[in-house]
Amino acid sequence: MLQITKGYHSITPLEEQEMDVLLSLVETRILMNPVIQALRSEGGAPQSNYQDDCQRAFPLLDEVEISRMAFVNILRRGAALPPISTSGPDTVDGMLERRKRVMGKKLYMFYDRPLHLVKGEGVWLKASDGKTYLDCYNNVPHVGHCHPYVIGAIDRQMRQLNTNTRYLSEQSIAYAERLTATLDKSLTAVIYVNSGSEANDIAWRMAKAWTGHSGGLAMDFAYHGVTDAVDPFSPSNDMANWNFPHMRVITPPDDYRGPFKRGDNNIAQRYADLADAPITDLAQSPCGVAAAMVDSAFMSNGMLDVPNGYLAAVVGKIRAAGGLFIADEVQSGFGRMGTALWGHQHHGVVPDFVTIGKPAGNGHPIGVLITRPEILDHFIKTAPFFSTFGGNNVSCAAGIAVLDIIRDENLVENCKTTGAYLKARLLELKNKFDLIGDVRGVGLALGVELVRDRRTLDPATAEAKRLVNLVREQGVLLGSEGVLGNILKIRPPAVLQPAHADIAVAALEQAFLKMDRMI
Repeated sequence: MLQITKGYHSITPLEEQEMDVLLSLVETRILMNPVIQALRSEGGAPQSNYQDDCQRAFPLLDEVEISRMAFVNILRRGAALPPISTSGPDTVDGMLERRKRVMGKKLYMFYDRPLHLVKGEGVWLKASDGKTYLDCYNNVPHVGHCHPYVIGAIDRQMRQLNTNTRYLSEQSIAYAERLTATLDKSLTAVIYVNSGSEANDIAWRMAKAWTGHSGGLAMDFAYHGVTDAVDPFSPSNDMANWNFPHMRVITPPDDYRGPFKRGDNNIAQRYADLADAPITDLAQSPCGVAAAMVDSAFMSNGMLDVPNGYLAAVVGKIRAAGGLFIADEVQSGFGRMGTALWGHQHHGVVPDFVTIGKPAGNGHPIGVLITRPEILDHFIKTAPFFSTFGGNNVSCAAGIAVLDIIRDENLVENCKTTGAYLKARLLELKNKFDLIGDVRGVGLALGVELVRDRRTLDPATAEAKRLVNLVREQGVLLGSEGVLGNILKIRPPAVLQPAHADIAVAALEQAFLKMDRMI
């Protein structure tokens, strides 16, 4: 059966749904054979040994040593499909124990009771217990979980060719052309890697090479990745032990909790001026200023309502000190903020580097750095830069497909309109529940800050954690964010619709009501 299935599959590929019924079809055919032989016999046709073969074969399917599931997995092997577990579905507790044995005992997972997700489609995720959840957290599947257009692009390219950029590749060139066409005309040089962390890493290396300096600036409690070079730009990774002589942090423009409040006069410039001290201190150190790295959505700071002109003023100060600006678009890019395709465009800034990752391939690993050609040329004067998997045909095909969907499904506008609708609905909740201190953000990058007292701004950190779990019980997935851990993070796929927003708000309302009863 293995060889028969492999042979059939090599000519006409078998699909997953066909494999689900193949054993039943085999059994039906075996049962039909004796009936067919009996009819033939009545008509005077000669007998064959098929009947005896079938009578011997059918009971074997029920025997322990040739179990039904084992037989199905033989057929699946022939169709190049992964096996189905013969031990039955594992419990969440069982999976947690297995994970601890092979992935470390310290769990870094969402929710008090971890979710075992088994399927995704659009804005929906399905768990192993059959329950469906509205995904209002994951930005990686930017155009929706398992988008068929992206899947088709990956499948077609994988069946044709997947190699590296040391060969000429239509996909890598075309994707680079598509990306640079969306950016300022000065940004035309593309480097491919495999993740946002790697893109930020190589941007930092290029900035040091170009400026001759080695000092960096980041927002306080920022996150930019996991590599050794980028970890210093990510104070949120380990606030208690963050201490790097070559780094300085800038006070984020938090107009709710920060020193200058929403509505104050000249607030953008006043927050920008707070960057003067760390920039000057770094510039006067032996390191000098090489670059500043900023996430345009200020996501780890709680999706701030950044005053108009703030980022442009800060970037001006950085450049005056001899540094470059790295726009980390991993979370803010591809239209999430609703006003432009890229977050730095929302702020009216032209960066020296643009870095992208997570959403670029809708879950397929890809990272890209785009910079000025003279910066790239200077960097590779002494040695070329190459990433084996960076810019491979399949990843670039996925990236092109994502750009097609954003264009064809008008997702930048959807982030704007659905995001505005969702924010308005969240503000309605604020009028109902005193626990909500602030609702902020733009597009589909929204934050809800929880406080125990709106006057003192006492952070409701424990309540935020509890609320995220309660909303999960209502079938909606959210996260938490911020240095105090008291901000609900709403960052859904860009295909979220107003009807989905209503579902999310209804779930939040029920969770808040339950919180009130618990208090």
